[in-house]
Amino acid sequence: MKLVVGITGASGSIYALRLIEVLRQAGHEVHAVVTDSGWQVLDYECGVSREALAKRVAVLYDNDNVGAAIASGSFRADAMVVLPCSMKTAASIAHSMSDNLLTRAADVMLKEGRKLILVPRETPMHAIHLENLLKLAQLGVRIMPAAPGFYHRPQTIEDLVDMLVGKICDQLGIDTDLFARWEG
Repeated sequence: MKLVVGITGASGSIYALRLIEVLRQAGHEVHAVVTDSGWQVLDYECGVSREALAKRVAVLYDNDNVGAAIASGSFRADAMVVLPCSMKTAASIAHSMSDNLLTRAADVMLKEGRKLILVPRETPMHAIHLENLLKLAQLGVRIMPAAPGFYHRPQTIEDLVDMLVGKICDQLGIDTDLFARWEG
């Protein structure tokens, strides 16, 4: 599969890095775009630079380059995951405000009828946040809050991260064994 991963300035960059790692290990082609605030959070939370992320993906795009390949419907991406997704980015996508590459790529996924998954990591949410997420869900966007479960009895932060990444992979149709599934 050819997948786009968008990283915004919401806390939770660790999820994006792990998703990219899992997708690459499974042989998928990963394209990435990061907002300015996304870079700040990646550095602060994970110590990851542009150069380091560029080594982890097939292509790393400049968010200011709205003429990049992923900005076009002719770029045949199978799906896009925005992880973590800030409320600003969710609002921009919900209102088709394609003022940067990440939001334009998400808009293209919507207009082409391709899978788009947003992973908001915000709490609490107010009514406008919820309205924007509802609008997106009504358009077919998968909304997956960064809220891992605990039934698999996680022992580490990595266990929590893997559960959420595993659930995202489920939505992409990618089999993983990242967490123990509930069996009753």
